[in-house]
Amino acid sequence: MKPKESRSELNKDAAATANRDGGGAKTNGSKTEASSGPVPATATDNGGAHSDDDGHDHSATAAAPHTTATAAQRQELTRLLAEYNTAPNAAAKATVATTLARRYNDVERFDSAGYYLEQVALARPTAANLQQAADAYFQAFSFAASDERIKLLGGKARELYVKVLKEQPGNLDAKTNLGMAYMASDNPVQGVTYLREVLEVDPRNEKALYNMGYLAVQSNQYDKAVKRFQDLVKVNPKNVNGQFYLGVTLARTGAKAEAKQAFLAAKALSNDPALAASVEEEIAKLK
Repeated sequence: MKPKESRSELNKDAAATANRDGGGAKTNGSKTEASSGPVPATATDNGGAHSDDDGHDHSATAAAPHTTATAAQRQELTRLLAEYNTAPNAAAKATVATTLARRYNDVERFDSAGYYLEQVALARPTAANLQQAADAYFQAFSFAASDERIKLLGGKARELYVKVLKEQPGNLDAKTNLGMAYMASDNPVQGVTYLREVLEVDPRNEKALYNMGYLAVQSNQYDKAVKRFQDLVKVNPKNVNGQFYLGVTLARTGAKAEAKQAFLAAKALSNDPALAASVEEEIAKLK
């Protein structure tokens, strides 16, 4: 648990970890220390901050090493940006934007990938194109470190997922991510509504189960949280976060032996030393 974090941060982090462990688009951690931010397409090799013609702040700092592009990648992005800016028509721009989005995704600049995929969706507003853009913004939202970035990127993801669902009301993946994006908004109740709708259709949806459990933890409804995490680990016994938070919630309800079992299961599923330390700390509290 992370008591020093804001509710917005906790809800966003819940979305990120569920997205990673629940079989959605992959991230490389539940929360990074810096926003993905637009890639420094024309930055010098030392990563200076500036803006390019797409209007994004292209900053690369030591705080976000996972977002730093190599010199070759920056050179290619510079070329593609120039090609995009000089494209003769909307169709040509959309073609280049697709390639740009892939290259930004390669360097884990998911918000920039989202921006260019959104341009593709504006030119060709199919459900598939809208969801690609929404998924990229959601990925960036999962990495965002500041409340401002969380609000901005979550808002973009929500806007696009709503459009997807207008075209495909039964798209549970879009509805799940929309619900998770709402969890870090001013209207988390709407997020709960979407997640419940998903579980009505698919009671085994890992991301929805995880986030419903996490919401119950935040509101100190540990009995409800236990049930959600129990359902989650029944669906996927290898869900690390599910096992860990099952342990946390069982401990809060006084089921110490069962909590220890869940904590040890989480530890056995991961080689992460930070998780191992957290497990040992939680087990120590049970004595």
